Amino acid sequence: MKPVLFNNTVLRDGHQSMAATRMTTQQMLPAAPILDEMGFHGLETWGGATIDACLRFLNENPFDRLRALKKAAPKTPQIMLLRGQNIVQYASFPDDVVEAFVRCMCQSGMDVIRIFDALNDVRNLRTAVKAVKQCGKHARGELCYTISPVHTVESFVKLGVELEKMGADSLGIKDMSGILQPQIAYRFVKELKRQTSLPVILHTHDTAGLGAASYLAAIEAGVDCVEVSISPFANGTSQPDTQRMLALLEGHPRCPQFDTKRLAELRNYFEGVYKELAKFTSPANERVDSDILIYQVPGGMLSNFRTQLKEQGMSERFDEVVHEIPVVRAALGWIPLVTPTSQIVGTQAMMNVKFGRWKMICQPAQDIALGRYGATPGPIDPGLLAQVEKQSGKKATTERPADLLEPGMKKYREQCAAKGLADTDEIAVLFAMFPQQVEDLFKPKAAAPPAVPSVSNLPAPAPALLGNGHGAQTLYVTLGGKRHEVFVETLAS
Repeated sequence: MKPVLFNNTVLRDGHQSMAATRMTTQQMLPAAPILDEMGFHGLETWGGATIDACLRFLNENPFDRLRALKKAAPKTPQIMLLRGQNIVQYASFPDDVVEAFVRCMCQSGMDVIRIFDALNDVRNLRTAVKAVKQCGKHARGELCYTISPVHTVESFVKLGVELEKMGADSLGIKDMSGILQPQIAYRFVKELKRQTSLPVILHTHDTAGLGAASYLAAIEAGVDCVEVSISPFANGTSQPDTQRMLALLEGHPRCPQFDTKRLAELRNYFEGVYKELAKFTSPANERVDSDILIYQVPGGMLSNFRTQLKEQGMSERFDEVVHEIPVVRAALGWIPLVTPTSQIVGTQAMMNVKFGRWKMICQPAQDIALGRYGATPGPIDPGLLAQVEKQSGKKATTERPADLLEPGMKKYREQCAAKGLADTDEIAVLFAMFPQQVEDLFKPKAAAPPAVPSVSNLPAPAPALLGNGHGAQTLYVTLGGKRHEVFVETLAS
């Protein structure tokens, strides 16, 4: 029996699920060469919420991150998560924008593209799969697992068969909420292996405490690869820890071999990074929460959702909002909860709690009801649909959403040029999704007159060693008559 393969997610889903996607490229680079030597089948480094976080919060060019990580870890295939026709945003984009984005990331070093659609509407995967294949890269078609009256193992396997016919190179079971039970995992993998000829990868989260057990069942059923992370960016709302999975598989004929000493070094390093990101972590993300089996919220959403509710002053209403989520989901046709639908359903649940159920309906929820995201797995609640059609003055559609859109790349390049930005495809595709953030980051800034600082003679604290091997020192600087506190980091010897 062949050993099961491990993909590692610590540089993408690990910190997206545990620390609101706030790990910086500089925090990743020291670990990347070690990860590259470990023997992982792939490293997930990009996509999902990382591109938004780079632009919105970290002042980074996400393509620069990709190039830097490819240079730091050149041997192991790098993996990214693509939201099909939504790319890495919430709305659908024209085919030419999807194609341009795929070309840009493949040229920058991406190897394996996990392509999913939040509604499991395969029409929304076709353009991306074709574009990836044209670039000579690996297209992994994802099946977004969920539990509802309209979802069965048989219906998911049927989707897998369709993706193989479409040209996918492998199939991923994407259990974003961590609700896949071991017996179902076994059946799911067995049937995919029986009815298709493609490698099967299982991706889960340990939010409900089922992840490692489901991996073991899937490995027994013949799954080719499972996805793991590294503590403390593991377990809880993230993927099971690598060391933990090795211990669970010890003595099993499919147990892979890894250097556990190097894994321990990586854990020590990432513990330091975790401390640096303490503002974005939560003990609630680290523990098993069996309530997830009821409301099915993805791990990455839980991490970000707590942060967002805190910003809205609604932290104390977290349980109320989360328990409203299944109500919204059922009304919107039992859609799976995965980006962007998880955020849309979460936002609508928050609005239902804050203003009263369906008193206000956010635009994306209206668009789901109207078919603007694609075909929902089940029917839209008739009363809700009538309310949305009346308020919007629009009728629901059954067309593929992208077929309603005009080509966009020429327009986005022209808009970039008009704003003084480079009109390259790379900048244009980012601008299409995050116009304000791209303008803020890339627009040339007028040179400010040089300031002459004077450092006060106040005593400064001694350098403190941070967990990532940096030294930190606080200085007090006077600029324009005002005293400022400056935090200085330097590489430790």
